[in-house]
Amino acid sequence: MQANPTSQLDWSKCPAVESIPGKVGGAWVFTGTRTPAAVIFENLEDGLTIDEVVEQFPVTRDQVQAVLEFAARSLDPPVA
Repeated sequence: MQANPTSQLDWSKCPAVESIPGKVGGAWVFTGTRTPAAVIFENLEDGLTIDEVVEQFPVTRDQVQAVLEFAARSLDPPVA
């Protein structure tokens, strides 16, 4: 089983998500929702498009793009 690479990200630096103790077990969720950020990656991996994810979950396209951009920037090498 492959490790979840998103679990290593410092989600506290992504403005589109929040983690509140007692809310969805403290998981990182889209701000103002109970939808875990991981849902985006899982569904895209399963072949859904961003539009399909937005239709199925209470998130906006802007929120999804912010999470994807944050994850992509996190893969960049550190600036010296």
